[in-house]
Amino acid sequence: MSEIISIWRDSLHTILDLYERRRGRIVFFFPLLFIFFIFLNIGCYWWAIYTAFPFYMQTHEASHYIKLQIPVGFFGALFDSLSFFITIWIIRRALAAQKTSDYIFHLSLDLIIAILATFWVLFVFTFGGWIISIWENAPEELVDRSTKYTTRAVQALQDPTGRENVKNIYFGLIMGVSAALPSCFHFCLFFLSFFRKFKIAFFSQKDESSPLPHQKPKDPN
Repeated sequence: MSEIISIWRDSLHTILDLYERRRGRIVFFFPLLFIFFIFLNIGCYWWAIYTAFPFYMQTHEASHYIKLQIPVGFFGALFDSLSFFITIWIIRRALAAQKTSDYIFHLSLDLIIAILATFWVLFVFTFGGWIISIWENAPEELVDRSTKYTTRAVQALQDPTGRENVKNIYFGLIMGVSAALPSCFHFCLFFLSFFRKFKIAFFSQKDESSPLPHQKPKDPN
């Protein structure tokens, strides 16, 4: 396991070095990052809408959901951009750790970001929908919208296999894709390190079992 962690650390260090060399000035990088996350969140939003609730676009509320993509994209990008730099800070702290347990502990902090993203999604749809209702001259009570989405979340936890609850859980997972990228990135690096370790071990054993060029295979008799 120590060899796998070592390969994992080396891979992460290489990627961090590449990021720091290619990032350029933060004044230019941040707007590009923010725009990327805006499009990513809007893309996830429409993916979730058309795969979970396509009938929404066939009702009189279709215009509401079209407008809702604006706060979803903006607030989602705000969270993801800030969490991106927090992730970079976490990676630096993890690579500076001497103990393996400290290294894994620091990287596991990205899971907290993924959990916080769930509550952020609820906030975005609550606050964003409230803003849209004012835009449409049909203002809703912010408390009522908060209660509606909180109730949906609680019902999904109480009965995750219910038909509507499954759709709501799926919708939330799709909307949390961008926030889960750091955790997915760490898991991918870990499994790639695991694969590289056994690949190296396999070819080492194969080389040891193969005769050298100046040697002849032993006669089995």
